[in-house]
Amino acid sequence: MSDARGFGVAAGLDPEVAVPLATRCAELGYTSMWANDHPAASGLETLAEFVKGTDDLELGVGVLALDRNEPADINAKIDELGLARDRLLIGVGAGFSEKPLTRMREAHDELREAVPGVRLILAAMGPRMCALAGSRYDGAFFNWMTPDFAAKAHRKVAEGASEAERETPRVYGYVRTSVGADAETRLAKEEGFYRDLHDGYRNHFERLGEPPGSVGVAAEQPGDAGPAIDAYAALDTVVVRGLASASLEAMDRVATAAAPRQATRV
Repeated sequence: MSDARGFGVAAGLDPEVAVPLATRCAELGYTSMWANDHPAASGLETLAEFVKGTDDLELGVGVLALDRNEPADINAKIDELGLARDRLLIGVGAGFSEKPLTRMREAHDELREAVPGVRLILAAMGPRMCALAGSRYDGAFFNWMTPDFAAKAHRKVAEGASEAERETPRVYGYVRTSVGADAETRLAKEEGFYRDLHDGYRNHFERLGEPPGSVGVAAEQPGDAGPAIDAYAALDTVVVRGLASASLEAMDRVATAAAPRQATRV
């Protein structure tokens, strides 16, 4: 596994938290900062706050759903915010589209033309979407996977790349991580929301076959977080999705416990 590690938050994080958090994550050895995107808050706007705290970390949004984000609008937002395209990792997914695989297959060329100069990372869970990521996109983005399932999904990405006669693109993935006495409760609450969000997630969790509240890392002791995250060796970049209150102290606690440098773990 690469030493690359990202730190992710929910979009809309207060700038007074987002800016120093990006600075702190750079100090801890993270290589990228990530935000999700949802109807109530723009992931790209959160990335623009991260820029104020770091000059060199990559910036990823995971992910922009194409059922509510037109490619031309994504491009306009990047320009509006003045985001450096060579730092951007633009995750894209089908959202609530009726035929997600068809939607993302057809969207590829439009995205390439409408959003130039960025790396396009495809949200992928099922085997066919993983193969599509490998065959056409600049990377795959996994979500809610166990280490073993991530390894199997990575192989599907590699198979797609091989069939297309190209190198296997980079594989990224969220690993939800909570730390402290309420770690299991936080993870279970987050997971419970996604388990019944739509058919794609329902089918995915059924394939996983894992009991509720067990997909991710819940470390009561901060020192247990690092080894649990290290188990996700199939990911080229682990994106630690911090499950904590939206304060700098709480986010820093998770970021420090999950940091890529062994010396920073407590």
